[in-house]
Amino acid sequence: MARQILDDPFYYLVNFQTVLAWLGERYGDVLSDDERAFIDAFGEVPRASQALLVRLIMRKGVLFRRSRLDYPEIAAEFGAAQVDAAEPLAPALAPLIARGWVDPAPTLALDELFALLTKTELQRLFAERLAGLGLRQAGKRDWLAVLHEAGEPPRTLAEWGLGDETILALRVDALCERLRLMFFGNLHQGWSEFVLADLGMARYERVAFSRESRAFASRDDLESYLHLQRCRERLGGDEPVSAIDADVPRAAHANPWLEARRAKLLYRLAQHSERQGELQVAHDLYARSAHAGARGRRLRMLERLERFDEALILARAAERSPESEAERQQLARVLPRLHRRLGLPRPAATATTEVERLDLELPFAGLSVERTVQAHLSTPDAPVHYVENTLIGGLFGLLCWEAIFAPLPGAFFNPFQRGPADLARGDFHARRRALFDGCLTSLESDAYQEIIRRAHGDKRGIQSPFVSWECLPEALLDQALACLPAAHLRLCFERLLADIPANRAGLPDLIQLWPEEGRYRMIEVKGPGDRLQDNQRRWLAFFERHAMPVSVCYVRWAPSESAGDVVSEAVRT
Repeated sequence: MARQILDDPFYYLVNFQTVLAWLGERYGDVLSDDERAFIDAFGEVPRASQALLVRLIMRKGVLFRRSRLDYPEIAAEFGAAQVDAAEPLAPALAPLIARGWVDPAPTLALDELFALLTKTELQRLFAERLAGLGLRQAGKRDWLAVLHEAGEPPRTLAEWGLGDETILALRVDALCERLRLMFFGNLHQGWSEFVLADLGMARYERVAFSRESRAFASRDDLESYLHLQRCRERLGGDEPVSAIDADVPRAAHANPWLEARRAKLLYRLAQHSERQGELQVAHDLYARSAHAGARGRRLRMLERLERFDEALILARAAERSPESEAERQQLARVLPRLHRRLGLPRPAATATTEVERLDLELPFAGLSVERTVQAHLSTPDAPVHYVENTLIGGLFGLLCWEAIFAPLPGAFFNPFQRGPADLARGDFHARRRALFDGCLTSLESDAYQEIIRRAHGDKRGIQSPFVSWECLPEALLDQALACLPAAHLRLCFERLLADIPANRAGLPDLIQLWPEEGRYRMIEVKGPGDRLQDNQRRWLAFFERHAMPVSVCYVRWAPSESAGDVVSEAVRT
């Protein structure tokens, strides 16, 4: 694919044409009249004009200095007799201006003018006024602040007084953003995805697409997404939460994917209110959100508002039907606290698990605490690997590759996805239960090892939400398959599937493998002052509950004067 970019200077135009063809085939019933008209008209303008428009679409922003546009391949489309050396892009630009896709004389607000012009140019424009204010030697920011106070209205560049330059304004940016959204199914992916793939810098699994393989089933879905996105973007400004919330739909969206976005927006609004000390507002927003963890945060708001009776009612409802292990863990801390506040008998204590503790005093050699412990414990017969979440997640991703990349409706929208769009949704496993059951059944024989090894070879380098290829070399893969029992892998994989967003993180930092003995131990490392996080505690309790070998290693740095004396001690807590 890298050859395509080297051989065809108009590769970016080919990619854009691919998107338009894709949308025409799959989104004919969703496209608006102006979008459909643009797609039809795009094919009618000369190739050079198409290329120039795509170049502008792919640039940052919508305002461009004409003198700084330099695309030799576009100018070369015209014979030397047709091209003015001073304006080589003029023939390509004219049809875009005629169509209204590019404006050659936009009005510019003061902020836009300052963003486009150099300090020297601005000094020339406002020389007299700046001199009168004694600001000629000040910076652009100071100039802008003073001129803002004067209330300068928007003007064209010529009206501002700079007639020897032309500013071009892209007028189809919003339309093309909607096209990009329909193609990718999101707004965080951009046109560079094509380039990265063409250069071989990013490879994606090939998934079968049908007409139903699209993010938006209707125009209402598309507009709802854009509306939620605009509300989300407003959160970063000075606008009060109440004003943004007034525009958030009150009713749940029928599309589960869009409803998840609405719930997350409410959660973020609640978080912002909480940080601002508006606890009641935060409570009410959390109550309206179905986002994971919203009920737990609502419970915390009731505590901070000292409404302990209401908090206890909510906590007991959550205890009867906890949404996750994380919520169950929170309730184990909250319920005793609420009972104490309300003068009630202390609830029965939750059973705690004991995890083997390893205490080490080691000299500081400039490495991270994890690398230091790795180097200290590793031996030729029992190497220690720094894996964190990559080993268990990687083995899961390889074994269940076909289930993860199954072309279910609502999972894959475009050829540049590193994983299914519904990966974080609560029904991800349920929708693929039969497929995952088939993958996990292979762990009942030696078949799983062949499946994992074959995927490791055939899929190597392809983007995956679970496999970090640089962290899973073949040597580590072989050692892990020799040391990790299939029964232990199945338990870990089933826990991952139970709650992928929460359980894909928190695994121990290190793993020590004894290939000749077929055994292992996982090691969570904590440096001075570091404490176990909640997701780490949940994984440790899981390992201990299933008699899977795991230790927590607490490191103290040896005093420099006695760095030669390394003390290590293992004790059971």
